[in-house]
Amino acid sequence: MMNDNTPPVSVRFVDIDADREGQRIDNFLLAQLKGVPRTLVYRIVRKGEVRVNKGRVKADYRLKSGDVVRIPPVRVTPASEPPPASQQLADLLENSILFENKGLLILNKPSGLAVHGGSGINLGLIEVLRQIRPQEHYLELVHRLDRDTSGCIMIAKKRSMLRHLHKELREGRVQKYYHALVAGRWPERCREVRAPLKKNELSSGERMVRVDSDGKESLTEFRVLQHYQGCSLVEAKPITGRTHQIRVHAQFQGHGLVGDSKYGNDEVNKAMKAKGFNRLFLHAAALSLLLPDEDKPLLVRAPLDERLSVPLQRLPLL
Repeated sequence: MMNDNTPPVSVRFVDIDADREGQRIDNFLLAQLKGVPRTLVYRIVRKGEVRVNKGRVKADYRLKSGDVVRIPPVRVTPASEPPPASQQLADLLENSILFENKGLLILNKPSGLAVHGGSGINLGLIEVLRQIRPQEHYLELVHRLDRDTSGCIMIAKKRSMLRHLHKELREGRVQKYYHALVAGRWPERCREVRAPLKKNELSSGERMVRVDSDGKESLTEFRVLQHYQGCSLVEAKPITGRTHQIRVHAQFQGHGLVGDSKYGNDEVNKAMKAKGFNRLFLHAAALSLLLPDEDKPLLVRAPLDERLSVPLQRLPLL
């Protein structure tokens, strides 16, 4: 197997061993093609230039031991090193750690920080962690959170942990719990929203998701935590893992998230901003997962940051 992660200038073939089994082809390519824009990686997959065992695959194809991946020639200017993280950001992330062992790091991601660089972002969460933890030879995102979403995020410190958690995620054994403040009074009887979601990419590259009968089956469970004057705090548990799923399902139900400039209500957002809500109110509040060789699930909770908790305390209860 070739380990050169520089973009190839001629076709090369990579044999997949058991260590890479279960990894998505898009994530594999992003690791292999350092410095290549994500949009280009997805384009060469979509056009069939990337082949697995001589056949075309989609970006979500999961590699199997024994697969042979054809990687086409790609010419790009080598990516420059990301700028050094500020001490303030480094300290913030170190102080945001919620759980750590030899194989896993879980932290409370701040809102406004992308999980990785790219698309005009020089420095993301994973790049900062690699800078401030140079002794860690392996740090990889287990899953993603949108830039404006805060809360629990998992980073694997070993490939074996990454494989384990990806398997747990695929088989629905990792439970994710989000807290969201939504406009209006969420009905107690509405315990789930089941609506197919279809993702579209605008010419600007922006992703938009909408409910569409041609979309992928999607299910989110909801539970009311507290009614406030003009809004409700709900717990959202995504059963499927679609892009922007909670935000679009809440909008579909008629209760867009507070601070959501893409799927929310502009008038509601303006009124709530006057009350101190200056960001999207979507927070990955807790994770429940089973670690290897453990019998009991690990439950990790992430507290709300002050930008959400302080204005929330001022709202009149109902």
